[in-house]
Amino acid sequence: MRLIDSHAHLQADPFESDRRVVIDEAFDAGIERLLVPGWDARSSAAALALAEADKRIDAAAGVHPHDAVTCSDAEWARVVCLAGDGRVVAIGETGLDFDRMHSPREAQLANLRRHLRLALETGKPAILHCRSAAGERDAQDALLSELRAAAFGRVAARDVFEGRPPAVLHSFSGPVDYAEEALEMGIAISFSGLVFRRGEEAAVQVARLVPAERLLIETDSPYLAPPGVPRNAGVPRNAAGTPRATGPAPRFSGRRNTPAWVRITGEWLAEQRGQAPDSIGEGLVAAYDATFRRRSPG
Repeated sequence: MRLIDSHAHLQADPFESDRRVVIDEAFDAGIERLLVPGWDARSSAAALALAEADKRIDAAAGVHPHDAVTCSDAEWARVVCLAGDGRVVAIGETGLDFDRMHSPREAQLANLRRHLRLALETGKPAILHCRSAAGERDAQDALLSELRAAAFGRVAARDVFEGRPPAVLHSFSGPVDYAEEALEMGIAISFSGLVFRRGEEAAVQVARLVPAERLLIETDSPYLAPPGVPRNAGVPRNAAGTPRATGPAPRFSGRRNTPAWVRITGEWLAEQRGQAPDSIGEGLVAAYDATFRRRSPG
């Protein structure tokens, strides 16, 4: 089965001790496309450094809604500069998070708007995080409103992106009609291990709605480990096979997610769509290439 991981934070601290091993394991597991998004200026620069070191890796530059209120003008200017690099194929991760609310709503909205403008200026799709509190949909509704206001579903935007998706709903979460409106705008949708969690049942129906050319999968590593990942999977080990003391942060509880585990979500997606894994794998690689304008490897 051909595989992609359209969203993996490999520059994050939990990969500090074995990053190169994790990357090699990803490609050994069959991953052919790997995108590392930033969440602030520093992590965006780190994502670009990974892409510079390994031409099989793509990068994205942006500011997560959690960091919206702390991002200075100088940091934003750095993100804008990074976004102009040819190895940066997308703008983000950005979006709205009205669940954990690490930044006030107005700061999140202002941060999202400047990312949408940057996406339109560069012709690089925006990677969109969107979460509401359990049982709510206010973030999804606000995101759609901002996308409409930025004209993401109009002819001018389609011209800027030359028919490619202008944005990606990363790690999809939300009601079916939210996905339907995003699809009407030409947006791509990516599924992660979040689909296995209680409260995300709508993802089953949405997975069947997305056109193949706009269908992506991801891990959101080091987060959202899917079921089936052993407790100590991904924990760095020494030559004797014992977990190293310098492994992932304790909050991952031995369930650090890595790109190699994207296969579990890919197999889930194939099952929901009634496709053979090999068939859906071909489509996932094609959809990635149709969404992100990549440089040639080599």
